[in-house]
Amino acid sequence: MAVILLSGGLDSATVLALARSRGHRCLTLTFDYGQRHRHELAAAGAVARALGATEHREIVLDPRAFAGSALTRGATGVPKGRSESEMGAGVPVTYVPARNLVFLSIAVATAESVGAWEIHIGVNAVDYSGYPDCRPAFIEAMQRAARLGTRAGVEATGSVTIQAPLIAMSKADIIRLGVSLGVDYSLTHSCYDPAGPVEKPLACGECDACVLRRRGFEAARVPDPTRYATQGRSR
Repeated sequence: MAVILLSGGLDSATVLALARSRGHRCLTLTFDYGQRHRHELAAAGAVARALGATEHREIVLDPRAFAGSALTRGATGVPKGRSESEMGAGVPVTYVPARNLVFLSIAVATAESVGAWEIHIGVNAVDYSGYPDCRPAFIEAMQRAARLGTRAGVEATGSVTIQAPLIAMSKADIIRLGVSLGVDYSLTHSCYDPAGPVEKPLACGECDACVLRRRGFEAARVPDPTRYATQGRSR
């Protein structure tokens, strides 16, 4: 059994498909932390079903712990139309405070509770994310914490390992990998500020996530199934 952090986005869907291709039974975790919309939560459920997760859990967290991000309800607007250099400069306002630290902590507890020895997360440090909790150093630190802070790690009866297989891959390479594994990317959701109903979301086409997603499909030479409100630019 492997525990998969599943956001409903392109990267986490690819990670789930990769884990399934390696023969893992997968328990997927999705978090409701007060996002601006529920589109990604719906996408996560659809992806979990399509890729054969053994169990899918949606965990509700107190949104007050994640206030201050442009991605949470009641916050300032999502930045749009940013250039490549702007996206690569500093930590963006779409950073959610300690999000992956919290998610991985819960994933470690879940893994130890159900007897899973692997946690898979779709963080990526290549495509200008700027997020401190997507870096290799952070994953390595969380791995040490998981070893020191669990019964299995202290008693040396086993150790939960945190896998981040996409961390050094380009978006185009991730898409090519997913296509080879049969991922239906039309089920995934990346946009920070979508419009329309959850069943048929319309991506804004201008936020950082849309720009990186569109550019990834173009570089991979794979048709992009996303419905965009505007054509924008891949930058």
